[in-house]
Amino acid sequence: MTEGTHWRRNLFVCVGGSFTTIVAMTMLIPYLPIFVEQLGVHDQASVLRWSGIAYSATFFTAALTAPVWGALGDRFGRKSMLIRASLGMAIVMSCIGLAQNVLQLVALRLLTGLLGGYASGSTILVAAQTPKHRSAWALGILSGGVMAGNIVGPLFGGFAPELVGVRTTFFVAGGLIFLTFIATTTLLHEDRKPPRSKDARPGRTWAQLPQPAIVAMLLATSSLLLFATMSVEPTITVFVEELMHGSGHASFGAGVIMALGAAGSIVSAPRLGRLGDRIGHLTVITGSLFVAGLLLLAQAAAPNVVVLAILRLLMGAALGGLMPAITAAIRHRVPDRVVGRVLGLSVSAQYVGQVTGPLMGGYVGAHLGLRPVFVITALVLLAVAVADTALIGARPTAAGS
Repeated sequence: MTEGTHWRRNLFVCVGGSFTTIVAMTMLIPYLPIFVEQLGVHDQASVLRWSGIAYSATFFTAALTAPVWGALGDRFGRKSMLIRASLGMAIVMSCIGLAQNVLQLVALRLLTGLLGGYASGSTILVAAQTPKHRSAWALGILSGGVMAGNIVGPLFGGFAPELVGVRTTFFVAGGLIFLTFIATTTLLHEDRKPPRSKDARPGRTWAQLPQPAIVAMLLATSSLLLFATMSVEPTITVFVEELMHGSGHASFGAGVIMALGAAGSIVSAPRLGRLGDRIGHLTVITGSLFVAGLLLLAQAAAPNVVVLAILRLLMGAALGGLMPAITAAIRHRVPDRVVGRVLGLSVSAQYVGQVTGPLMGGYVGAHLGLRPVFVITALVLLAVAVADTALIGARPTAAGS
């Protein structure tokens, strides 16, 4: 196989490693406020505030460092970045179980984002070493593993503390990530080291891109996609409660609805990826954005929980192939010597959307109501779809991929 003899094995190592690290990273979500209380914070408002700070701290440092790790991967190899991420995360996650106060918890969460990034590093390695005509399919498989980790992690975290205790769960998480470190070190094979760029300065990196306008639009699309999808998250539970007329079990219903959306993405990601490899990634991107936007408008008018659940499942299916298609489209337009840097920028753009989206959703929900959150989010996705379509029309030679 001329384009990489080990890419299939690498893909499944990365899927397994990404799943394991995401499970370990998200399993603390259900019991983070409990741990904050154990660290000496007892006022409810302070518990919520410190829980939010500790949770978002990882995304903050990860957004800052993703381009740095991508650039280092371009210079020294992408396998080395995965080894660094898995070992660093295993150590820091275990150390969280030893934290004595909330400031230490926040510091260790910051360090987790600084040293981590296994899933994003896997995306870069898979995108770089998979044959281009299979790239979106492979990235869809990887995306499915990440989404599965996001489902299993909180479910596991819901009962693990009762079995082994809160602090012990961090040691369990560190052990899981250490298994990923062993698998990455022994099983993953990098077919070739990426060629070094002659000039690593950001301006020079951008100058090496044959289609910088399309790449810039794809980066903006990835950020706005996460912004739009995450903006709805803070309002789902309250919206479900409203649709159920305050009859109770709103948190359970919201959890089921969120899981359905993730399940739709898991099922559709490899299929939309394969479709993108066949008909063009930009076509899949614009089509999925239009469908997701229309489904969000429908959700704003949902009359009951059942309809909302069906619409969230369908929207999850529409969104499932978007990030793999965006990553594949970027990969096709970026030289090997700078692919890590540019995909690192894509990861940072996603984190920006992941942080700002919930802030916008919470603000709009508090001041304008819950249904306008869905409408505004839908308009964002539809506007991005129109902009992407216009860019494709302006550059017909790029439309095929």
